Amino acid sequence: MSTLEQHEDVAAFGAYNTWYRVSGNLSSARAPLIVVHGGPGCTHDYLDNLVALSSADRAVVHYDQLGAGRSTRLPEKGADFWTVELFLAELDNLLAHLGISNHYHLLGQSWGGMLGAEHAVRRPAGLASLILSNSPASMKLWSSEARILRSQMDPRVADILDRHEAAGTISDPAYLEATQIYYDEHVCRVIPNPPELLRTMQYMQQDSTVYNVMNGPNEFYCVGTLRHWSIIERLDAINVSTLLISGRFDEATPPTMQPFYDGIDDVRWEIFESSSHMPFIEEKDRFIAVVDEFLRAHDD
Repeated sequence: MSTLEQHEDVAAFGAYNTWYRVSGNLSSARAPLIVVHGGPGCTHDYLDNLVALSSADRAVVHYDQLGAGRSTRLPEKGADFWTVELFLAELDNLLAHLGISNHYHLLGQSWGGMLGAEHAVRRPAGLASLILSNSPASMKLWSSEARILRSQMDPRVADILDRHEAAGTISDPAYLEATQIYYDEHVCRVIPNPPELLRTMQYMQQDSTVYNVMNGPNEFYCVGTLRHWSIIERLDAINVSTLLISGRFDEATPPTMQPFYDGIDDVRWEIFESSSHMPFIEEKDRFIAVVDEFLRAHDD
């Protein structure tokens, strides 16, 4: 972790609050990095290792999106409230609150990368570069690839998943145990999971409204409002240098990310051979080095 000063606060977002933390000084010479977490409905905690990207000349901003963690939670809200547009507006509001709208880098992980791509296709003037880490270009691809990954599991485990989904008994302990087997292979291969990931999981156990509404009950059974989401046809609008990151065992398989590589003009792709969905945990040192080099090459 960085030894630089950290500052926590909230940004008013209409009637709600967005919690954020700045590591370093936003007035530093290099453009700050804003980190957009996954889910939807996770928290920033599992991405805490990215504090290592802060330095005397670059600040790193983490935040918890609305409905998650330390930000305002709204478990009474339904699908009409939890939209991509809501989270884009929240991101714009936070950038303006921090006074960095005119110059910043963005790193989005998983759903955070989906949101980051949605942000980038609007061509915000201050976006210096984009990093899409472990993110699909469409949920149709994500779901079809999840079916392939499931077919490669132990047939007994795959059968448990199929039977309980068909019966609607996805809270059954056997189903949850089978789900964890998938997660240990394709979400985070560091077992036991590190404290920062456990903190995010604990927050989600307290309130999983956003995740359940927009995604569904787990990573591979995606029946929420995002199930038809795609950005593939709009990727040619992204006009900043983009770094793609994925893990060899990632649930964000190469086919889920290939459209980014095909559709973005200035793009580079790094695959982490010993990682799944969280290379910033599974191969932290290399991840930090690759991202730091990319940011420094695109500060101007």
